[in-house]
Amino acid sequence: MKGFGRETNQREKINKNLKNSYFKEQIIHNAFKFHKEGNVLEAIKYYKSFINNGFEDKTVFSNFGMLLSGLGKLKEAEFYTRKALELNPNYAIAHSNLGGILKDLGKLKEAEFYTRKALELNPNIADANSNLGLILRDLGKLKEAELSILKAIELNPNLAIAYYNLSTLK
Repeated sequence: MKGFGRETNQREKINKNLKNSYFKEQIIHNAFKFHKEGNVLEAIKYYKSFINNGFEDKTVFSNFGMLLSGLGKLKEAEFYTRKALELNPNYAIAHSNLGGILKDLGKLKEAEFYTRKALELNPNIADANSNLGLILRDLGKLKEAELSILKAIELNPNLAIAYYNLSTLK
């Protein structure tokens, strides 16, 4: 009978992992669903549940950071966006998001660094190009700002904010 208990314990661990995986995916699904629908309070509830259960996911941390940024909770937004980058240092969207958050915090040089890193990883992010234009504008680099915003418009001619950002350079 040696080893009999190990097989049962192994099956229990597998079942527990499957339940945790399903639970984790349900929380993520609900957080994203409510976030997309604009139901901020419900989205926050699910993002916090995800985090409080000890789960980690770069997209969840990045999205939660953006939700918090939209609420003006910039320090918390910065924290969760940095957590996303700890999980995946090559996550271009999180670099771009962090750049925007740092810009709003007035940390322009650091904002420029992270936004440029996002564009190094993926030069086709129109929002990042547009945001870099604003950062460069605020740093007094107007010609470079214009080129960056024009690149955003080239990438996405329907990005209305880029046209507005371009108008702020004059």
